[in-house]
Amino acid sequence: MLLRMLLSIVVVACAATAQRYDGPRPPKPDLPYIRHAETLVPTEAAEAKAEKKKDDTRYTIDGANSAAKTPLAAPIFIMQSGRVVPESLQLFKLESKDGHREFALSKNGEPMLIKITKLDGGLSRFEPDDGLEPGEYALLVGGSNQVFCFAVF
Repeated sequence: MLLRMLLSIVVVACAATAQRYDGPRPPKPDLPYIRHAETLVPTEAAEAKAEKKKDDTRYTIDGANSAAKTPLAAPIFIMQSGRVVPESLQLFKLESKDGHREFALSKNGEPMLIKITKLDGGLSRFEPDDGLEPGEYALLVGGSNQVFCFAVF
């Protein structure tokens, strides 16, 4: 009984820390959407090919450009969490060459910083800490080859 009461308090406390969100809701879970006012633009979900090199792992994604585009240098993403944990996402700038996009995850290199905010209803909002330059980007799900790509123009 005491355990149930403590668990209820923890659940209520966690729910109370989530911020209220009145914007558009993502139609699919586990897919980050770029928020453009009252519209959500789905990112491009893909599976990156990983190739281990001496001191890094090089990830390659088919296609030279992403169909998901934003003019915003500081895009805001909204995601309904299911199996993808927002805290596992890592942001990388991609290099386009020879008809594909790629980036390296090295022992010394670090991804760009992302600020994550829990919203009500199991939603998460995340955004890069710093503005992004025009180019191709990917959100890598840590511990996998799953990526969500987008372009800033």
